[in-house]
Amino acid sequence: MKVVLTGGAGFIGSNLARLWRRQHPEDELVVFDLLTYAGRRESIRDLERAGLGFVQGDVADYSAVAPVVAGSDLVVHLAAETHNDRAIVDPTPFLRTNVVGTGVLLEACRRHDVGRFHHVSTDEVFGSLSLDDPHRFTEASPYRPRGPYSASKAGSDHLVRAWSETYGLPTTISNCGNNFGPYQFPEKLIPRAIVRLIRGLRVPLFGDGKHVRDWIYVEDHCEALDVIAHRGKLGTTYLVSGENELSNRQILDRLLPSFGRGPEAIEVVADRPGHDRRYALDPGRLKSELGWTPKRSFPEALAETVSWYRGHPEWWEPISEVAEASGPAAARGAA
Repeated sequence: MKVVLTGGAGFIGSNLARLWRRQHPEDELVVFDLLTYAGRRESIRDLERAGLGFVQGDVADYSAVAPVVAGSDLVVHLAAETHNDRAIVDPTPFLRTNVVGTGVLLEACRRHDVGRFHHVSTDEVFGSLSLDDPHRFTEASPYRPRGPYSASKAGSDHLVRAWSETYGLPTTISNCGNNFGPYQFPEKLIPRAIVRLIRGLRVPLFGDGKHVRDWIYVEDHCEALDVIAHRGKLGTTYLVSGENELSNRQILDRLLPSFGRGPEAIEVVADRPGHDRRYALDPGRLKSELGWTPKRSFPEALAETVSWYRGHPEWWEPISEVAEASGPAAARGAA
């Protein structure tokens, strides 16, 4: 097959490209990426040397994206602006990439008869659960986004369904929890904490630290995407979850001992505006229909992630200052 990964030089995209090359070496794989601050060609250089195709371009530019998707058997759409702190400071890029870009890409795929379109989305579109709520989000949960980022992703999900219903474009959607692992830009909680601890710095923690996320190792997510893209029922949404509900404080408490640090390494900062309290997904459909289950335990995956960042300072050192500029202080200052 000819397979196009939009956003394939980003965190999840570069990991998916690696998995795809291992699992489907016969496929023609093309990465389409604008190379914004978080999309880094350094993350896929080795794959390019091994034959991966790369095209730099903007998903919101029809003239750029149409020639790439033409003749494709599968497009996996990962290109997105994703960082909540940045969305609070300036939501405009999120609207352009996540909403307009998805619409432009869908139209290009429709006009060029792309065989299949898979859209990668987030659990944040469903809004927030309380800490004592016994329920988890399901595919039937209503959309209740509470911030600019989650609203832009909710809009992109609705566009995918509209192109499926109106034009018959063969689509699937997946919504996933918080990913972690190699090649993640160090503005997100886990890589930011690891990099700051490596550098001997303190780690910021929003508010009371009890905000709960549904954590999954990126390779487990990528394996789910592979399964859905090949065997998922068209017109269907699947929720991808590692079923690891942990608070931000619990994450830091698990990281600190690896660096010989204690609670004094945590810097409590004022909470982010509109900070969702808890996310939790029920992956029952994905497990029962497609037989997917995550392979890595959380402790094992976290240890692998720490080891990767320790072993690859050449990847994160050039971008550490850019990552710091988009941290908690920036989000609070924009509110």
